[in-house]
Amino acid sequence: MSVVESTLAVIPQPYRDVAIKHRELVKFALVGGSTWVIDTAVFLLLKTTVLAPKPLTAKIIAVLVATIVSYVLNREWSFRTRGGRERHHEAALFFLISGIGVAVYTAPLAISRYVLDLKVPGVSLVTQEIADFVSGQIIGVLAGMAFRWWAFRRFVFPDADVRRKVPAG
Repeated sequence: MSVVESTLAVIPQPYRDVAIKHRELVKFALVGGSTWVIDTAVFLLLKTTVLAPKPLTAKIIAVLVATIVSYVLNREWSFRTRGGRERHHEAALFFLISGIGVAVYTAPLAISRYVLDLKVPGVSLVTQEIADFVSGQIIGVLAGMAFRWWAFRRFVFPDADVRRKVPAG
C-alpha cells in the first residue's frame, strides 16, 4: 500500500472522498509536511549554533534547503502527471516562485522580531523562542504553502495529464 493510500485509509468518511478527489493536494501536503520537518530541523540547528544572532539568515537557509527537496518531490510525485513546460523552464519557475515564497515565509518572523519587537531584552528568552517558532514555523509556513500551491499549479505545472502516468504511489 502506498503512502497516499495509507494516509487516505485513516481519514474518516466523508472527508476521505474529498481527499481522494484532491489526491494531488494530499500529496502536496505530505511533501510540505516532510519539507517542514527539514526546514524546522535546519532552522533550529542553525539558530541555536552558528547563526544564533541572525534568525532571518537561519530561516532563509533552512527554506532554501527544504525548497531543493521540495522541487524533487513535487515534480516526481505530487505533480508527476502535470507539466507543460520544458524542464529547465519549469525548474527556473519553481525556484523563482519559491524565492517569492521565502519572502512570504519570512515576513511573519520579521514582523514578530522587528515590528512587534518580540526579542530579548524586551521579552524573555522563552517568549522570544516561542514567538520565533510560531511566526516562522507555523504562520510563515502555512502562508508560504498556500501561496506555493496556487503558484505551482498556475505557473510551474500548468497543464494536467501531460506527462507519462506511472503507477499510483
